[in-house]
Amino acid sequence: MQLPFQVSLDNKVAVVTGGSGVLGSVLSKALAQAGATVVILARNQEKINTTVEQITQKGGKAFGFSVNVLNKEELKGVHAQILEKAGPCSILINGAGGNNPDATTDEEFFQAAEKQDDGQTFFDLDADRVEDVFNLNFKGTLSPTQVFAKDMVNQKEAAIINISSMNAYQPLTKIPAYSGAKAAISNFTQWLAVHFSKTNIRVNAIAPGFFLTEQNENLMFNEAGNYSSRANKIISQTPVERFGEPEELIGTLLWLVDRKSSGFVNGIVVPVDGGFSAYSGV
Repeated sequence: MQLPFQVSLDNKVAVVTGGSGVLGSVLSKALAQAGATVVILARNQEKINTTVEQITQKGGKAFGFSVNVLNKEELKGVHAQILEKAGPCSILINGAGGNNPDATTDEEFFQAAEKQDDGQTFFDLDADRVEDVFNLNFKGTLSPTQVFAKDMVNQKEAAIINISSMNAYQPLTKIPAYSGAKAAISNFTQWLAVHFSKTNIRVNAIAPGFFLTEQNENLMFNEAGNYSSRANKIISQTPVERFGEPEELIGTLLWLVDRKSSGFVNGIVVPVDGGFSAYSGV
């Protein structure tokens, strides 16, 4: 991987939740290449090990833990091990999140003539699954921040980066729970930035546009392996007319975590979306 520009994160410990996913693994590798010791927190130990191995093979420093980011006691146990192995956290990337099919409607628009056998409508959404989506995204950001931000208080150069979404600016059809949860992340980012403003902790967020991941694969491709109608619609509303590449998030990440680059930047949400949020459709 070639970094877009050089920053020094030497002697810093960066904790990345969701750090073994399609986007999270790229962010983890970039932080390691910039000199940080990267700690990957995720659920799938095999994927964690793969990302750690990819980093260490390139000369970086990394290790990881399988942990439920919704379980504060588990996080505290991992935190104790991180302190022993690497030291206090200086950078926290809250990348854990996701959606649930049971919190998603089958169609974009409700038609008055729809019947129960016409698929999952708004009225069929499972409230518990909607709650699960909110918990995974919002509580999955709240709890790691409560555990690891304690290390950051009064450090000279501490940074928290939350992962929001284009859904936070304008909700997409079909996914009300995910859109609402990501809107909460953007709001929480601003709240945290103000709350921690006297402690040298800067809090910002990245709002990725549309990237192909394991989570959205079923929505973006049809059975023949071609782009779905939804994918084509997304591309038609993205002025650069393509999906983003995970590596295209790296420059924004490095800018936000490096105090020399963005020391006066606090409480913002940066769209990385190929112009999606700027385009009115006409």
